[in-house]
Amino acid sequence: MSLYLAVDGGNSKTDVVLGSSSGEVLGFVRGGTSAPFQVGLPGTVSVLDGLIRAVHADAGLPFGTPIEVLSVYLAGADLPIEVQRLQDAVSAPGWARRSIVDNDCFALLRAGTSMPDAVTVVCGAGTNCVGVAADGRTARFLALGPISGDWGGGHDLAENALRYAARGEDGRGTPTALQAAVAGHFGLPTVEAVSIGLHFGEIPMERIPELAPVLFEVAAAGDEVATSLVERQAQEVLAQHRVAAGRLGLLDQPHALVLGGGVLRARHPQLEKLIDAGAHAIAPRVEISVLDAPPVAGAALLALDALGATAAEPSLRAAIRTREPGAAPVPQDAVAD
Repeated sequence: MSLYLAVDGGNSKTDVVLGSSSGEVLGFVRGGTSAPFQVGLPGTVSVLDGLIRAVHADAGLPFGTPIEVLSVYLAGADLPIEVQRLQDAVSAPGWARRSIVDNDCFALLRAGTSMPDAVTVVCGAGTNCVGVAADGRTARFLALGPISGDWGGGHDLAENALRYAARGEDGRGTPTALQAAVAGHFGLPTVEAVSIGLHFGEIPMERIPELAPVLFEVAAAGDEVATSLVERQAQEVLAQHRVAAGRLGLLDQPHALVLGGGVLRARHPQLEKLIDAGAHAIAPRVEISVLDAPPVAGAALLALDALGATAAEPSLRAAIRTREPGAAPVPQDAVAD
């Protein structure tokens, strides 16, 4: 029986699993972000070292127990040079005999489907997309934010909800129910008061993303301005799927479309219907699903694939659900040593 370590690191948290080739999940811990673009490569190594030590303890195994495969899938590993640098950084400590490294979208994709031809679109704080074909080809985007043409995700939706509410209130834009909803969310009488509060730091800028769910509530009630933003988000998801599937020659073939990230996993009916109808219009044989497993399950499954233990997939999927931490993330000071 071989052991593996699987890592999924997003913008806000990192999950690490220690498992076996038989499908057992021996340990599962959660910590803060390990994304290199947020903490730097040395920070990534430090966070992972702490979590890997913690997951050994959770599994009741001494640190240094032989590990055959380490699979690491992190947000921000977008360009080939970034993947290579990450590969070098996580291989150096010798946590495992061999390492597999790539963008976290690949873990999410594997968590969502076993189909060999598949595309995933992730819409969380931001947005990204990758696709894989049965012959090993991949399709991906730069995913560097606005400088590479990206739009969408919770941050963009929230910022535009605030922008459209402000413009609707002062007359530059179309009147919208977002005006009252945005002001009310912050307990203030006007959007102008919200803007001034943000300007002077009385309302932390970090609270702006709270407006994404508000936007969907207002759109669901029929507001045209809010609905236009939901429609734009749907079109962005569909464009990414269309391009990725098209590059791989999958538009007229059976393939999976896995939707992930907080915005899509929230399953807002209006957004979901637009995506479903649009995806089937351009790819009639597509099978759409919304991720219902932690993305680290995909990192673990990719480790099992590397070990040639694909028969253990059902056991792993069942086990990982029962072991997923249900509480707040593990404090970093608890896993740093």
